[in-house]
Amino acid sequence: MSTITLQPQKYGVTENKKRKLDSLTIQVLNATDEVSQLQAIVNSLTDKLATYQGFLTQADANKTQAQNNVILMNTVVKNALNLKDNSEIALKEVIKANEKTEKVAQNCTSVTNKLIYTAEMINKLANLIVRKKAQNPLISDQLITMVTAAGNNANNAVALSLVALNSSFVAQSTNKDVQNISGLENLQSIKLYNKLINDQETNSPYPSLNTLLKNAYNQAEAEFNKMQKAYNETLNQLNLKTADLNKAQINLKSLQSGLAAANAAALAS
Repeated sequence: MSTITLQPQKYGVTENKKRKLDSLTIQVLNATDEVSQLQAIVNSLTDKLATYQGFLTQADANKTQAQNNVILMNTVVKNALNLKDNSEIALKEVIKANEKTEKVAQNCTSVTNKLIYTAEMINKLANLIVRKKAQNPLISDQLITMVTAAGNNANNAVALSLVALNSSFVAQSTNKDVQNISGLENLQSIKLYNKLINDQETNSPYPSLNTLLKNAYNQAEAEFNKMQKAYNETLNQLNLKTADLNKAQINLKSLQSGLAAANAAALAS
């Protein structure tokens, strides 16, 4: 009688241990799969963050260059204003010298207008290619490097042309001693000043230099802010998923320890 009652009890204990081991095994497999999935997500977000870091660095450089151009333009406008004020007391001989320097300034203005327009187009193209690169990794890195270099060269050309334009204004201002035709000189300097700051006075299909440079800076700032937002969002996602991965890894280790203990207990019984 005692043998008959003990065998079912031993069989029940064994089956219970087997069910427990099977359950722990399934939990370990599920936890392992979860860790693998989270690790893949963390790796992907890490790569994405590195990409956005590169975009953010370039956007910051572009914004700095655009800001420097605006600062330089403010100097040019200030010099032009000084020239206009000084021309009110200038003599006739000054206007004769200023006719040549004004022509140079106008040529510089025309060239700078075209350079700014070209730089803006190149920067837009570079930004477009960078965004497409984020979507399509098959786009050549060399292409991005070349377009970025072209944008930098265009921005440098704009800065140099502004220096040349500023020099033409300084040259005009040195001819203020002669007073015979100061009124005419004043009129010309007013027109030149308006070309820099007033879109309606340029009689040109292009906006004024001042407007173009400010627009370029606003665009560069907006692009920087967009990249900063994308970087911050990606960093936040990475932090969250890294925390989830850490929790999943701790849970997996716990389950693995429990399974090992259960296996050891089953072998010992």
